Amino acid sequence: EKWYFSVVDVLEVLTESKNPAVYWRVLKKRLQDEGANETVTKCNGLKMRAMDGKMRLTDVADTETMFRLIQSIPSPKAEPFKRWLARVGKERLDEIENPELGMRRTKALYEKKGYPKEWVEKRLRGIAVRQKLTDEWDGRGAQTDSDYAILTNEIMTGAFDMDVEHYKKHKQLKKQNLRDHMTDLELIITMLGEATTTKITHDRDSRGMPKLQKDAKDGGAVAGRTRKDIENQTGVKVISGENYLPRPQVKKNPKK
Repeated sequence: EKWYFSVVDVLEVLTESKNPAVYWRVLKKRLQDEGANETVTKCNGLKMRAMDGKMRLTDVADTETMFRLIQSIPSPKAEPFKRWLARVGKERLDEIENPELGMRRTKALYEKKGYPKEWVEKRLRGIAVRQKLTDEWDGRGAQTDSDYAILTNEIMTGAFDMDVEHYKKHKQLKKQNLRDHMTDLELIITMLGEATTTKITHDRDSRGMPKLQKDAKDGGAVAGRTRKDIENQTGVKVISGENYLPRPQVKKNPKK
């Protein structure tokens, strides 16, 4: 689910060069002379469909590398990207000084995407709960992304009888963040599982992955029992296939 872009295509658009392949060779040489060898080596070859319809090998870059290349292009069309990158960099530095600014920005982004304000408040609260949990894990033996994934799956399985991967499939998601597509109740149950796990781990003073896994399993089980109780009382499943993916537009037949 990672996007790659043809370097020569982007250069052709931004520079309006009549020979973007030559422009790319010159730019690569300049970047290497400037010591940016890592950027150049990340532009690996990948077969893409060419103008003649055939699959031909071309240099490609992921989003991060492409932005780095754009910064090295002296072109008026590249300037809006450079200004945007400078503004985003400043915003991140401001958020380091005042983390509340980051929360405000996140809230504004969700609202611009059309999420209900009540949902946004729960989502932001969930982010804070998750951060507190990962802070707890950080000092107790969780080190790699794989460790966090294992512990998170213990909580999710206990709470919803599904790990993250299967839950995403249930909601027809791919690269999207699962929590961004949860209902209010799903978010609440997730928060309960993570907040309970945080307290259990703290109270037990657990150290090492085996004990952290046991804590995550127990915390998820608490949330799972709550979910089942809600379902028994309401007769409605908490686990939903609902998501916030863009709905396909239905084309109406023109009137005759």
